[in-house]
Amino acid sequence: MSTREHIPETTFPVLVVMGVSGSGKSTIAGVIAGALGWDLQEGDTLHPPASVAKMESGQPLTDEDRWPWLERIAEWIREHTDNGLPGIITCSALKRSYRDVLRGDHVVFVHLNGTREQIAGRLTTRLDHFMPASLLDTQIATLEPPDPDEDAIVVDVGDPPSQLAAEIIAQLGPRRRSHGGRAETR
Repeated sequence: MSTREHIPETTFPVLVVMGVSGSGKSTIAGVIAGALGWDLQEGDTLHPPASVAKMESGQPLTDEDRWPWLERIAEWIREHTDNGLPGIITCSALKRSYRDVLRGDHVVFVHLNGTREQIAGRLTTRLDHFMPASLLDTQIATLEPPDPDEDAIVVDVGDPPSQLAAEIIAQLGPRRRSHGGRAETR
């Protein structure tokens, strides 16, 4: 784990957009990144090939499967926070123990919360994603929503993506600063 002593005075947050598969992590993260001009990383692309194959075959990942992936995500987060760069990364981050690996002074979790029916409806319309809808129930059973002591923004996925992104940006409040000459709001 890197030390936090060399964090620049102006440090931007890194958002971890979290939730079960189908909650809209990639869509919402993309809208926010576009609005703020922040770096965006799709966490699913950091999964080892064996984990992707396992999920494609309908098998849920174990904690043992997830640790290397979470470490890759944590490294991306550290690279950004250590250099004072804003960023957004998607990651299911279903358990508190997973979020503990990702947590840091400038990390804000954005939990996309929805009912099983909302999420299942979204999963049936997705194309070209390795996560089958059949694993939704295991994800819901695994989910431990952020506790009050975690730095988290919770939004319901019922609204359109642009509205959700605007709500999340508004809730960032003082944690958000302009970057690279771009205005804070659009």
